[in-house]
Amino acid sequence: MLFAAGLGTRLKPFTDSHPKALAEVNGKTLLEHNLKYLQRYGIEDVIINVHHFAGQIEEVLSDNSGFGSWITISDEREEVLETGGGLLKAAQFFEGEEAFVVMNVDILTNLDLGRMIEFHQSSEAFATLAVMKRDSSRQLLFDEYMMLCGWANNNTGEQKISREVMEMQPFAFSGVQVLSKGVLDMPFTGKFSLIDVYLHFAKTEIIKGYDHTGNIFIDVGKPESLEQAAYLFE
Repeated sequence: MLFAAGLGTRLKPFTDSHPKALAEVNGKTLLEHNLKYLQRYGIEDVIINVHHFAGQIEEVLSDNSGFGSWITISDEREEVLETGGGLLKAAQFFEGEEAFVVMNVDILTNLDLGRMIEFHQSSEAFATLAVMKRDSSRQLLFDEYMMLCGWANNNTGEQKISREVMEMQPFAFSGVQVLSKGVLDMPFTGKFSLIDVYLHFAKTEIIKGYDHTGNIFIDVGKPESLEQAAYLFE
């Protein structure tokens, strides 16, 4: 699943009249970049949630035959539901799947997704979250075994702790996750973040961090990051 419903306020003025998924890097939209990225790892059946200028995304997908992928639209035109609510609304489309990949449309990375999927399967984790050692105002906290313990906002000092441990390591979340189907049984409704879902399940389930520090990673949230991405991604 690609999360493409957000308002993309950091990419103004482009997002005043377009969805962030259609911002371009070297003549290709973020949508195309990430559909092709998923295809490299054999993922061709993709759910995309839409809200902000949803019709533009649907038109581009139609005009380009889904860029070679089978696309299912999860329609959030009435209300954008954030990452957790967006996944829950799309839960019906994952029927019969044991595990699946979810990622944000506004990131670009050379993370080896195949290895991350293998790690998820071998660790029998409930969820596996791609993380890096990099500066971020909000970070996930892990124990020595890279099991999720909590979350911290470095600007406000706020913390949400799921499990108390002696020492916690902070990592920045990369917006890529491999999830087992049990995550869809989340005890939330409406609009909410997937981070809250992970913090809830971390109390009783194995939520693992997958450290890909050293990989290329760009959160394409601002015009200047689009320029940076143009040097790194074809």
